[in-house]
Amino acid sequence: MPVGTAATVKTLEPRDLVAAGARIILGNTYHLFLRPGHELIERLGGLHRFMAWEGLTLTDSGGFQVFSLGERGPRSPGGTVGTVGTVVPDIQGPSVREGTPKIGPGGVPARGPGLVTIAEEGVTFRSHLDGSKQFLSPERATEVQLALGADVIMAFDECPPSLADRAYHERSQARTQRWLVRCQQAWITGSARRAEAGLTPSALFGIAQGGLFPDLRARAIEEAAALDLPGYALGGYAVGEAPETMWEGVARDAPLLPAGKTRYLMGVGTPEDLLAGIAAGIDLFDCVLPTRCARNGLLFTSRGRLTIRNARFASDQRPADPACGCYTCATFTRAYLRHLFKADEILGLRLNSIHNIHYYLSLMAEARGAIEEARFDAFRRERLDAWRAGIDG
Repeated sequence: MPVGTAATVKTLEPRDLVAAGARIILGNTYHLFLRPGHELIERLGGLHRFMAWEGLTLTDSGGFQVFSLGERGPRSPGGTVGTVGTVVPDIQGPSVREGTPKIGPGGVPARGPGLVTIAEEGVTFRSHLDGSKQFLSPERATEVQLALGADVIMAFDECPPSLADRAYHERSQARTQRWLVRCQQAWITGSARRAEAGLTPSALFGIAQGGLFPDLRARAIEEAAALDLPGYALGGYAVGEAPETMWEGVARDAPLLPAGKTRYLMGVGTPEDLLAGIAAGIDLFDCVLPTRCARNGLLFTSRGRLTIRNARFASDQRPADPACGCYTCATFTRAYLRHLFKADEILGLRLNSIHNIHYYLSLMAEARGAIEEARFDAFRRERLDAWRAGIDG
């Protein structure tokens, strides 16, 4: 899923996403709740009409943003926000989610004083926009997502850093499971009201946390599966651990998710991450990486990563990826893309984003084809070998 956090995939139009093959995109409850507000979006016809998107939508519950952005504090008069754990554009390792919380003393996630208060009822936090006091509970997060009219809504959960200690993960996971039951009840009640009004229903997905502890993950999956929801997600990966550790955990946990239900790995990741997740049985992914990297001049190609701002591409007349059929590669040269980036032209960010989104969605389409032809393992090896070979020229 391309990530449209604030009801837009940055620099791209809906028709760009359709052309790339996108069928579902992600929005975020936290951001839309704060601006422009779910009530306004509902009055304007819901998220689909608001952003002129005819495909499917999924909304993240906002839990991750509440816990990560809570460390930052409000914007300064200059409009900047401090950041923790942001994605490095030239990333070669894990696809760490933006805002991954830091670990404080004793293996407990560090929180800014007074910025986030977690209680059984819900979470009180300060808006990163203006510092105003806000509150989200399982019921409130579900209500907001139903008002947005997303096709898939996510349960409200806490996403601790993977490296937090076991005691914290145990407490957090138990609370997340209790919150899931409350989300389900709010979803059932809210869906009934929407049905009476003739509105399209939403599907609720549960989230299994548990960090890097196999028994906690297994327990979370078992308890969530007992609720018989339409789909399930693994949360709390790509939040500080090494990529190999994440791949090992996903390979262990994904097969435990209910068969016949959509399996979603949240906030992941690099092309290598996608193939590892698919091999484990994951169906659905999201990550800001392709568009954020595009805006920083990093392109994903069939031959690995290409940093378009590098001087060696100043007179290179080849497309970014000769094997790619996207509009960017069919029309423009590496030299022109580098020029746009160096000149701070918005078109460069847009063309880079068109390419990266097209590349990611094409990779997923090719993986589906390889699965149907019973050759996914070979397909994965071929892609990994090509990426290791690196960029030519």
